[in-house]
Formats: sequence, structure tokens, C-alpha cells
Amino acid sequence: MSGQALERVFGAASGRIIGALAGRFRNLDLAEDAFAEACSRAVEVWPERGTPNDPTAWLYRVADRIAVDALRRARTRRHDLPLTLADEANAEQAMIDDSNLIPDDRLRLIFICCHPAVAPEARAALTLRLVCGLTVTEIARAFLIAEPTLAQRLVRAKRKIADAGVPFGLPRPDLWPERMEAVLSTIEVAYAKAHEDAAGTGRHGGFALEMLQLTKLLVELVADSGDAYALAATICLAEARRPARLDAGGMMIPLSEQDPTRWRQELIREGAGFLSQAEHLKPSGARTLQAGLHFAWCARKSLDEPAPWPRVLNLYDRLLAVRDDPIVRLNRAVALSQVQGPQAALAELAALENEQLAQFAPFQAVRADCLARAGRLEDARRAYLAVLALEPPPAERLWLVRELQRLGGRCAET
Repeated sequence: MSGQALERVFGAASGRIIGALAGRFRNLDLAEDAFAEACSRAVEVWPERGTPNDPTAWLYRVADRIAVDALRRARTRRHDLPLTLADEANAEQAMIDDSNLIPDDRLRLIFICCHPAVAPEARAALTLRLVCGLTVTEIARAFLIAEPTLAQRLVRAKRKIADAGVPFGLPRPDLWPERMEAVLSTIEVAYAKAHEDAAGTGRHGGFALEMLQLTKLLVELVADSGDAYALAATICLAEARRPARLDAGGMMIPLSEQDPTRWRQELIREGAGFLSQAEHLKPSGARTLQAGLHFAWCARKSLDEPAPWPRVLNLYDRLLAVRDDPIVRLNRAVALSQVQGPQAALAELAALENEQLAQFAPFQAVRADCLARAGRLEDARRAYLAVLALEPPPAERLWLVRELQRLGGRCAET
């Protein structure tokens, strides 16, 4: 099994196993460390002995033994040992019990990690780390914050869970609404990690379909949440375009150049239905407007129709009134460059740039495109090289290299 295949197995198993271990041992750090050690042993053992028939079960058994051994070495007193007696089901059994109200393992764990005792700014980050297996670097980039700041938040969040005695069982349905924003933010970022790789072959590629299913499940569980419907609409509409995201050579195709006849119409219809519900429940919500942006593109029937840039810019202007953040402003700058020209967009980008955005590949890519269209070719070449230095996914890299070569630039590897 290749290194990339191993990463995909570990990523798919991390949420369930860490959650089960955390529930059993009531210790998040121990759960994380045990799972990491189990993965390290798999890297050593599987290439030699072969991949087990059930890799997740193997990882869970090994991680469980590692955790027990760690507790024994720490000379833990008997009443602090994990609850494995026959008269009390362990966390693994509880998670697969069909009587539970939330029928998806990862969604259950997301609800658990988004406990109100954790600071609001840390809930989604903690969940992405423990349940989705994102690295601190990936999460910090997603939220555009410094890695040390995020690491401190995660430490404080886990300490808060331990100090407050937060239960690792499932919350009652009446407690779901207070956790909903963190749950939705987690799904949003997890899907974004999958969507940023047009080929869907990266470490987090499996999140795309999984998060699509989770959002559909959420609207069944919490039928009065406009935000849940809006996020379901967004992911449906984004996934509908996946068949047109790559050319025959595996290169990313920008949204404005994608052939709408290749989009999946059944997902577009489903997404439109979710959007209609979101507009009824929360017409001016940020997520409803974001879903509307996706629908503005999905309403396009062929490349002969003009791209909906004016409509997109108008929606971003409305979105800024309710969610003014760097990502929204960056995406608005793309539309602005198409409606008012690259110079207007470059002015917006200059006001937006900071240390975190300078290391954010989409920012540098947008800036490079605007510089090229403004005739600042040398600056554009440097910007494209800056994006490539950030190691974008393969499909995106192919497109960036092509754009750089069109400007007469070269990179070390193509």
C-alpha cells in the first residue's frame, strides 16, 4: 500500500477510533497519542505482513492496547481505569448501537466535540483535529490564523473538556441547536479541504461524499435549520460540478470555463430544493447567500451563455453585510476583477493582504491572475511562483504551471 493510500486509510479511520478511545478512556490526549502510535506501527508492519482485511479494526485494537499500556505504566489507580466491565458498554459498542438517534459515527462525534464548554472559536478547530484528522497546519490555514495561536486554542479546549467533566456520550436532541454552528463550520471546512483538490485524490478527498451525506442527514435531524439546508445546498451544487473540474490531462478547469453540460443535473435539482428551503427559513443568512452563489453558476446551461459575474458580485456584496471575512473578500475580488477590471481587484487585494494570506495559495493565485491581466507580467510571474512554492494539489499545479508558461515563465518542476 502506497504512502498516500495509507494516509487515506488513517484519515478515514481517525474520527471513529479517536472518538471511541476518548469515550472509553475519558482522555483526549491519550486517545490522540494512541491512535498516532497505532498508525506508526501500521506503517512498519503492513508493508511487510500485508494490509489487514479490516484496517480500521486493526488500528482500533492496537490503539486500545497502547492506551491501556500507557495507563498501566503511569500506575493509574484502579478506579481510574477504563470502563470495560461487562455491565457497561464501552464507547465502541455505543457508537455502533442502532438505537442511537444520530445514525452516523462521524456526525455523532462532531456533536460531542462541539460541546458548549469549549470556547466558540475552538470548537470547530478541535473537531477538525480529532474527528477529521486535519493537521494543525491545515486547520490554521483554513481559519487564517497563526499555527501557535491555534495550537494554544486546542490545548485549552482539551483541558476545558477534562476540567469540566464534559460527558463523552451523545447529547440529547434538545441540545443540538446550541452546537449547530460549530457542527456546520466543521463540515464546511472539512468539505473545503476535499474541494480544494479538483482531482479528489488527496489525503482528504474522501470528505467530499461523506460531508455531502452528513449535510443531507442534518436536514432530516434538524428540519428547521436554514443554515443546515443552505450548507446541504452548497455541497450538492459544488459536487454537481465535479465531473467538469478536470480536463483529459488531469488539469484543473476554472469554474468559468467548465462545460455546464457535464454537470450532474440531479444534484443541481437536489441542491436547488435545499436552497429553496434555506431561503424560506433564513433568506438573508450568510450560508443561504453562499448557496445562492453556487446556484448562480449552476443555472448556466452552456458555455455559450455569459458567465454570471454581475450576479455573483451582487451576491458577494450582500454577503459582506452579514459575513465580512478575508475569504469572502478574496472571492469577491475575483468577481470584481471580471466586472470592474483587474486594477480594482488589485486595490482590494492590497488592502487585504497580511502574513496569513500571503501563505494562502488561493490568494496568491487570484493576485497572479489579476497582475497578468493588468499587464504586470513580471509581478504576475513572481506571484505564480509563490503559489507553486505552497505545494498546491496536482491538478491545480498543472493549471498554475500552464498559466506561468503562458507568461514566458518557468518553474523548477512541471
